[in-house]
Amino acid sequence: MHEDIAERLAWVAVDWGSSQLRAWGLDERGEVLARGGSDKGMLALTQVEYEPALLEAIGEWLPPSGHVPVWICGMAGARQGWCEAAYLPLPARLDQLARGAVAPAVGDPRLNVCLLPGLCQYADGAQRSFDVMRGEETQLAGLVAREPGFSGLACLPGTHAKWVWLEAGTVVRFATCLTGELYGLLAGQSVLRHSVADAALDEPGCREAFTDAVREAASAPGRFSQQLFGLRAADLLDDSLPHGQARRARLGARLSGLTIGLELSALTDELPSDAAVTLIGNATLCDRYALALSALGRSSRHLDGETAVLAGIELAGLELAATGMGPAHPTGETP
Repeated sequence: MHEDIAERLAWVAVDWGSSQLRAWGLDERGEVLARGGSDKGMLALTQVEYEPALLEAIGEWLPPSGHVPVWICGMAGARQGWCEAAYLPLPARLDQLARGAVAPAVGDPRLNVCLLPGLCQYADGAQRSFDVMRGEETQLAGLVAREPGFSGLACLPGTHAKWVWLEAGTVVRFATCLTGELYGLLAGQSVLRHSVADAALDEPGCREAFTDAVREAASAPGRFSQQLFGLRAADLLDDSLPHGQARRARLGARLSGLTIGLELSALTDELPSDAAVTLIGNATLCDRYALALSALGRSSRHLDGETAVLAGIELAGLELAATGMGPAHPTGETP
């Protein structure tokens, strides 16, 4: 099996996060041959441990000789990572990310590694505030690779959700919301941990609890703290709620709706009424954001996160080849 992958392997894409890395081996047509990964994210590694961690994830795919392009986005290019790929300031064209790529020193002669940069935003006293992203820009590049010249609003839900405004394939502004982390802290480390549980929204009553909470938080964000404690009080006093785990699931859905609704409250005036928000990421979380947007009368569409990151890394690889910074791209054509 591994011998077949090695014979057909043309390039490797890696998304290196803070807590894990994901890797894909692809052939000359851009078809995925193999997937790999580990929990060796940036927070678990020192600078000298990156190459061994990479080889642990992809080493079995590599041929015995030759050079394999390995294009990496995410936290490997952070200041505390493998080698810093400095942030590119806005406005930033997403088809030119490779202009900020760097090549770390490697010991294995088969590896031809390039680390892609993130993006940064400086405060301008108007709509922009200080902000950074690293990894999400590559998913956005994947959107532009699929839809050249894209203009519109994109959202990348996650621990730190990103809202990004694009004009003709260029990032002109973005905002980061700590929603996922806030939900985790409230559900796991506050008094609410006694009352809530994570649950799928298709469980009885959870969908309605979620959408009602989205509308409440979006319309009255100043009451957010009060609404939070209301979850604990409801657990103690509300006889209309189901018992046991179903009760905790219902309240967990409401907590999720309150946090996402609070996030959306700051964007109400900027959510397009005549165009869909493009949601990029895993289906489960994007479906939840789509439901929240729908509750506020806004439409959305979904681009799979893996599809986006692979298309974005491939687009950067094309530019690396065109500028002479990297090896020739195997397909030689735009994805």
